[in-house]
This record gives sequence, C-alpha cells and structure tokens, in this order.
Amino acid sequence: MIRISLAIARFLAFNLLLVSLCAAKGPWDLDSYRQAPDYKWVDDSGPIRSFLFESEPYQGHPTEVFGFYATPGTLRGDTTTDKNLPAVVLLHGGGGTAFAEWTMLWAQRGYAAIAVDLCGNRPAAPAVDPDTGKLSGSLREQPKTRVRLERGGPPEGAESKFKNVGGNVTDDWQYHAVAAAMRAHSLVRSFPEVDPDRTAVTGISWGGYLTCLVASLDDRFKAAVPVYGCGFLYEGESVQRPQIDSLSAEQRGQWIREYEPSAWLGQCKVPILFVNGTNDKHYPLPSYMRSYRLVQGEKMLRIEPHMRHGHPPGWAPKEIGLFIDHYLRGGDPLAKIGSVQQTENIASATYESNLPIKQAQIHFTSDRGPLVDRTWQNKPATAKDGKITAEIPADATIWMLTVTDSRDAMVSSEVDFAD
Repeated sequence: MIRISLAIARFLAFNLLLVSLCAAKGPWDLDSYRQAPDYKWVDDSGPIRSFLFESEPYQGHPTEVFGFYATPGTLRGDTTTDKNLPAVVLLHGGGGTAFAEWTMLWAQRGYAAIAVDLCGNRPAAPAVDPDTGKLSGSLREQPKTRVRLERGGPPEGAESKFKNVGGNVTDDWQYHAVAAAMRAHSLVRSFPEVDPDRTAVTGISWGGYLTCLVASLDDRFKAAVPVYGCGFLYEGESVQRPQIDSLSAEQRGQWIREYEPSAWLGQCKVPILFVNGTNDKHYPLPSYMRSYRLVQGEKMLRIEPHMRHGHPPGWAPKEIGLFIDHYLRGGDPLAKIGSVQQTENIASATYESNLPIKQAQIHFTSDRGPLVDRTWQNKPATAKDGKITAEIPADATIWMLTVTDSRDAMVSSEVDFAD
C-alpha cells in the first residue's frame, strides 16, 4: 500500500477545492460582471430612456448590449424626486427584446426598471403620447422594427443556444446572456437614484430560464421571479429536449454541466417565486417541481391552470410585483402553504397569511397522456385556523392546493403526481 504524505494530501485537497470553486462559476467571469460596464446613452431625456453598454467579445469583436431604462421620475418628466429607488432587471424570452412596455410597467410601480436585449438587437424607440403618457404601437408589430446591432452578440436560435457548446465559449448565447444580465444589474446599481441593496430580477420563458441561472450566480439580488423558466430541460416532455438529445454525448454532458439551471439552482440563495402554468410545453410541471425542490433557500410557487405562454401573460400576474415588493419595499408577503400531507383521500397543509384568505381550492386533472393536452378542474377546499384541507378526487392524476388572499393574490402548494 502506498502512503501519501500529509503535505501531498493537503496539496491534493487544496486542488480539489480549487476545482470545485471553478466549477461553481462555470464559464463566466463573474467578478468582472459585478463591475458597472462602460455605457453611453442613446436617449437620456425621454420618459423611457435607452443606452448601450459594452459586453463580452463575440467572434473576435467586442459587443454592445442595448437596453431601456425608466423611473417614476423619467415618466413624470421630473427626476429630482428619484431617490433611493428599488430596482428590477427585466429579462425577455424567445422572440423578445428589451420591452418598453415592461419597463414602463415597473417604473409606474415605483421602481427603477432596466430591460436589456439578449440577442444583439435594438428595438425601435418607444413612442409615448405626451397627453396620455401611454405607449403607441403593439408588441405584434415590434419584431418588424428591430435592427441588428453592428456590434451585437449571438442571435438567438438552436445554433447559439445548443449546437455551439464545446466550441469557442464566446459563440454561446448563455455565455453572453448571463454576462449581459449581471452587467445590467451592476449598471442599474451604479445609478445615483438607485438603492443598490434593493434589487430584483424577473424573466419570462428563456428569460425565466436565465433568471434561474442569474439568481444562482449573483447573490446581490434580494428577490427573483422566473416565469415559466426552469431546469431539467433534457428530460420529460420539454420542447427543448430534442435539441439537447441531438448533441454528441460530450456536448450534451457539457451543456447540462454549464447551461442547465438544474446544475445551479442548488446554490441559489435569493428568495425566489416560481410562476408557471399547468400545461406549459416549454417548461413542463415535473421538470418545474424538480427545479423548485433544488432550491435550499426561501421559495414559493404560483401555478395557474392553463396559464398562457407569452410576454404579456408572463408579466401580468400581480403576485410578481407583490413578491418583489415584500422583499424590496416591506410590503405584505404572499400567503405561504406548508408541506402537504395526504391521509387516504384527504390532503391537508398549514398556511400562513398576513391578510384574510378569500378562497381555497384543490386543482386537479383526471387526464392521462401529454401534459400539454390535459384539462384541469378545481373544487373548493377549506381554509380555517391556518390549515387548508381538501378531498382529492379518486381519479386525479395530478393535483395541487391553492389559497388566494384578499388582494386576489394566489399561491400554490407543491404539485403531486399520482400517475
């Protein structure tokens, strides 16, 4: 038997530690992303302002990222009252860009809002009616008016999101998207009107996927809300799975190690609210629940039966704003449902709420087959003295409990899969 000296053993242990620390950062230079990037204003006087900041190189040339920025003061035309604002970073999904509408929505809520394009594009300047303060135009028309930045990063698509893995890392969409999101965070934290200790991030679809990554890599956020996005995209019924399965074994392994949210969510320390629908084909419920369970810190669920997939449906739920308000502005928290217990056909769980509970329900499907095609039903549950109880239908294949408070804000229990 070969004996290893104490010095060699310590050396090996130290190197193993270094390897684990490197693995915890993936391909990203996280320390550099924590510094505010060099930027320039495209418009620094309108209600919704726009900018460009420098980011990671792509195909041998430096890149710029476009974004919108708005505050309560920019919308009013008087920024003198913008002081110690909470801030939110907004990350769009597939087919999207920096949305002026989304930025305005959060500025109207009292936030400094920053939204960045993650695909090397620049949308048209927003047209704001000076009399009504409302935006003209529609999201449906917006793709026709976007232009490719001269120094844009990788465009979205299967090539940059999947097939390039294992080559030059600067060709990978995720490499650029994480850098852009964290740099946007660092930039908004540097603005004098922003309180850098009160920031949040929310993203929709691919932006929700990215929110899972960023919330796990950037612990400066105080709250995170991924809408639809989750991990475990390499299994089950996710529409992304065929792209991952088409990779070579080496590429597939690297994609899962570096770009799969399930590889990172276990280190997420940011309070997180997962928002999804029961029938989402992009981020199906089994993958969603597995992702949720990885998070060791504060976490909540809002699962809506038959929730539509898209940008406006993704930023519409009021629970997103209320969740972030709680952590950044001291607002009343959402209700919280504890672990569900099942005794024969009765489900029960404790709940906590600062506000009266308006409604309690059990939501279920009795269907089998593809998750996207199942029809969901609901029945009343009983919420009393901090406990919710409901009868589980005998033919239920998937079910969950929900409570809705006096603000019409709904939260969900974990989802149970009977089949």
